Amino acid sequence: MLATVTADSETGMVAATRRGPGPLELVLCAVGESLATAWETAAEGRPHIRVHRGSVLEVQADAVVSPANSYGWMRGGVDAVYAEHFPAIEQRVRSAVLAYHGGELPIGEALIVPTGAKRPAWLITAPTMKEPAQALAAETVHPYLAARAVFRLWRDGVFDNGAPVRGTVGTIAMPGLGTGVGGVPPHVCARQLAAAWDAVFEPGSVART
Repeated sequence: MLATVTADSETGMVAATRRGPGPLELVLCAVGESLATAWETAAEGRPHIRVHRGSVLEVQADAVVSPANSYGWMRGGVDAVYAEHFPAIEQRVRSAVLAYHGGELPIGEALIVPTGAKRPAWLITAPTMKEPAQALAAETVHPYLAARAVFRLWRDGVFDNGAPVRGTVGTIAMPGLGTGVGGVPPHVCARQLAAAWDAVFEPGSVART
C-alpha cells in the first residue's frame, strides 16, 4: 500500500481511511538547538507550521518524514531510528521504491508507506541524497526538492480508494533534511523548506476541504 507524487506526476495509489476535516499541521523537529533555532525562522509567519524540540517520534503525528537515500536503505541517522521503531519499514520502503521506480527513487520525488503502527500510521520517504551517508554541498538544493516532494504528496496524493492523502494525514512530523550525515547547515535547510512550503501551499490553500 503506498502513494506517490513525483516531479512529473501528481497522484499515486494506496488504501486508506478518510479522517474528519481539519487543518493541516507540519511539525518541524530538532534534537539540537541549532536546527531548532533555524526551524523557528521557517515557522515564522506560517501558522500551519510549528517547532518541536525533541525526537520526531514524540509528536502525535499521522506521518513522519524519512530524509532518505534513493535506494531506501535505512541504516543511519533518523532512518535507523525509524527502522528500529518500525521493524518492517525498511523492507516496505525498498519494495515501494522497486515497484514504482525500479529500485531508485530520484531526489525530488516521494513515497508514502504504512508503518504498521497505530500512530504514526505512515512514513513518507523523500530522498535528500542518492547514496547512503553521502556528504552534500553546503548550498545543495536537495532539502528544497525533498520538502517540495513531501508537500506535493500531502497536497495532491490520492489513495487507491480515491481519498486524498491530506484527508488521512493531518499532521506530519519532519526532522532535518540532510542536516545529519548529509552535513547541510541548519539555516540552509530551514530556508529551503520555507521556500518549498510557500511554493506548494499558496495563501488560503492549506486548510482541508
